[in-house]
Amino acid sequence: MARVSESGLPIEPVYEPEALGAWDPATALGEPGGYPFTRGVYPTMYTGRPWTMRQYAGFGTAAESNARYRQLIEHGTTGLSVAFDLPTQMGYDSDAELAHGEVGKVGVAVDSIDDMRLLFAGIPLDEVSTSMTINAPAALLLLLYELVAEEQGVAADQLTGTLQNDVLKEYIARGTYIFPPGPSLRLTADIFQYCKAEMPRWNTISISGYHMAEAGASPAQEIAFTLANGVEYVRTAIEAGMYVDEFAPRLSFFFVARTTLLEEVAKFRAARRLWARVMREEFGARNPRSQMLRFHTQTAGVQLTAQQPQVNLVRVAVQALAAVLGGTQSLHTNAFDEAIALPTENSARLALRTQQVLAHETDVTATVDPFAGSYAIEAMTDDIETAAAELMQEVEGFGGAVAAIERGFQKDEIERNAYRIARETEEGQRVVVGVNRFQTAEEEPYEPLRVDPAIEAQQVERLERLRADRDAGAVRAALEALKKTAEREAGHGNVLYPMKRALAARATVGEVCGALREIWGTYDATTAF
Repeated sequence: MARVSESGLPIEPVYEPEALGAWDPATALGEPGGYPFTRGVYPTMYTGRPWTMRQYAGFGTAAESNARYRQLIEHGTTGLSVAFDLPTQMGYDSDAELAHGEVGKVGVAVDSIDDMRLLFAGIPLDEVSTSMTINAPAALLLLLYELVAEEQGVAADQLTGTLQNDVLKEYIARGTYIFPPGPSLRLTADIFQYCKAEMPRWNTISISGYHMAEAGASPAQEIAFTLANGVEYVRTAIEAGMYVDEFAPRLSFFFVARTTLLEEVAKFRAARRLWARVMREEFGARNPRSQMLRFHTQTAGVQLTAQQPQVNLVRVAVQALAAVLGGTQSLHTNAFDEAIALPTENSARLALRTQQVLAHETDVTATVDPFAGSYAIEAMTDDIETAAAELMQEVEGFGGAVAAIERGFQKDEIERNAYRIARETEEGQRVVVGVNRFQTAEEEPYEPLRVDPAIEAQQVERLERLRADRDAGAVRAALEALKKTAEREAGHGNVLYPMKRALAARATVGEVCGALREIWGTYDATTAF
């Protein structure tokens, strides 16, 4: 039976030179660090230094998460990655009615500058690179981080890190949006402009395919819809009056790494090539850094199983190897127990050790591009590039990513692929070890990490104290100033400046988002198209 890839493309049992047709290595590959960056975005890649080892963490209170960050740094993590709880992601305070039962569950609760101060207590922000997985209220969390850095005596232009800030994929696959697409894109452009002026070393967006992949997107769909969103963000920034080479060097991406190692390596190579061509040919980017697709990778959470969870150690190692061979700039390895609960300290440390073994005990860092010239990899790269380019053209046919989102195109395509995967798994065509093959009669007992439900009451009490202690008049005035700026047309006032003043006055995340809801409204997917 013919084997097909995760993208539904044929995989040949043997690849010969003829598979590449009139393939020109000079055009398709180039040199490492040179256009079209197929072989990697830097000339030396990991032969100079390994990728940044990030571990995504955050749960419960800011104090608890701070303790976990300190442990990770002690164990060798070179970059922090912050997970926020669902109320924070949706722009609600911990005492909001809609927050009940969700405080601190899937990430850390951050309601105000007081929480952000606790979250990074004792962590020198001029020495650590921080990634923040936050989208609709991304500007608020970035400004809170900057305010805490200022308290530490660290200038904004010394801060390094990445803001996810990719709201378009929320409409497609994840659902933690607040405002309609128009105001959301305005906020994104304001973040680009603000960081250009105030935080030039900060990566202003991490355009994310990971969540689409977790929702069921194939590798070709993952890069096609991610790059199409990237095109929309670039157009938005240009329409706001920015030149492409002013902001494009700070764009970054976020992809998944699955267990299908060969296709994943090909996917990353194809994505770099596609983006380089789009930036140079469509947008006229001249700065090579504007043409580079720099990306973070996370191993595939959706492929972890609650059955025989220790098998996930093997899955994560293979996925991490795919990301490294594909040339990722930073990597998060999932803990083996994440299909059951939040990772324990031991499982989080073991996930980090997986990266350290790859970096220091294997030879994958000894040469820049181990797979270059492989008949199989180069043919698969071409196939994925072609399939993704065709999907990107379909998105363009709707008028761009936002128009396609409003028609439900990306969501429908992803759901069709997710159904195919589920059907193949159910029918046994797709083997999942421990789930539909190689089961055991009894599972070993496992004690997961549990979040204390008392955290919600503690956060509510902290909010009560904050509101009692602050200057209420100053907060009201700052929120009114923010609303006046938000009422202006895009390009006629950057909302981040009055937003920063409101947060410095100890306005809460929920209050700031509430003020913007009054002006911009909220997005209702049921009436969007």
